[in-house]
Amino acid sequence: MNIAVNVRFLLPGDKLEGIGRFTFETLSRLVRQHPEHTFHFLFDRAYDPRYLFADNVVPHVLLPPARHPFLFVAWFEGAVAAWLSKHRPAVFLSPDGFTTLRTKVPRLTVVHDLAFEHFPQDVDWLQRKYYHYFTPKFVRASARIVAVSEATRQDLVKTYGTPADKIRVVYNAADAHFRPLGAEEQQDVRDRFSAGKPYFLFVGALQPRKNLVNLLRAFDEFKTRTGSGAKLLIVGRTAWKAGAMFDAYQQMQHRGAVHLTGRVTDVELVQLYAAARATVYVPYFEGFGIPIIEAQACASPVLTSNCSSMPEVAGEAALLVDPLSVPSITAGLTRLEADAGLRAELVQKGLANVQRFSWVRSAEQIWQNIVEVTAGQLNR
Repeated sequence: MNIAVNVRFLLPGDKLEGIGRFTFETLSRLVRQHPEHTFHFLFDRAYDPRYLFADNVVPHVLLPPARHPFLFVAWFEGAVAAWLSKHRPAVFLSPDGFTTLRTKVPRLTVVHDLAFEHFPQDVDWLQRKYYHYFTPKFVRASARIVAVSEATRQDLVKTYGTPADKIRVVYNAADAHFRPLGAEEQQDVRDRFSAGKPYFLFVGALQPRKNLVNLLRAFDEFKTRTGSGAKLLIVGRTAWKAGAMFDAYQQMQHRGAVHLTGRVTDVELVQLYAAARATVYVPYFEGFGIPIIEAQACASPVLTSNCSSMPEVAGEAALLVDPLSVPSITAGLTRLEADAGLRAELVQKGLANVQRFSWVRSAEQIWQNIVEVTAGQLNR
């Protein structure tokens, strides 16, 4: 069977984030598990050879690079549609929520979230117009939708009226290299990153939905009320519309206790999770929220939001707060700082919770969806 896959989020270098990570982890397993089938990877630029995971992967570079709404249209409705028309694969798998409307090839599309529908102000005007126009059409045109959480599945049903039986849930996971560290290693991490002090950790791209304005205000209030020597480390690249976050940072009384690290290496990320007093991840909307389970896998207590997909992902293994309430986040920080017993309880529950998630299982579920979408075509 010939399977076409949109892999435009497999970017050169170490630049994989949420969608790119889902793409990498599931496909790297799929192609090795099914050497009898050929996977045609459709890139939108020069590719990194490490993404050709096995001999049954055939790369194709289709232009133009799709990183702008006008170029989204040119790539999906032009280049991709033309390639599908010429080669007629059994299925077109798209892990990034976009697909093409101009094909009769069955489409399997992964939808991560509908944040733009609920918080349109967080997205640039032209991208918002593209998302609003095309996404519901993509969902209707796809033979099967994969949602990365039950919360996203229910959102598709409620927002677009998508039939529930058209949607399957396939979770993200934490990779095996996320693991706890010993006490001596943890102290070494604190010596390197927080001048030896305990710290709270945020991990994620700096953009409005991650709710860093409220987190910074809550941390400032926490420092004022408790006199704690703890620091706040913010790990992640500056993405879009981050100006309000930097304004909030400049207005902090205790901004000297906040360290913006930018991106870190995969090894450093594991170390930072494992040595944190707690991981604080309080977006006001998430399709999944991978940092929650990465932190739990590293034996970090987690404070996260009580809305969207986050309670589903965290299970019973996190302290939940209202992300729209600075006092609620402040109270959560204060409680985690003061209650070592709570932190220990969350660590144990978190280590158990992450067992619910597995990239191997997720890849198998993607494959099962391919089989169902291509029923009758497996000998093609």
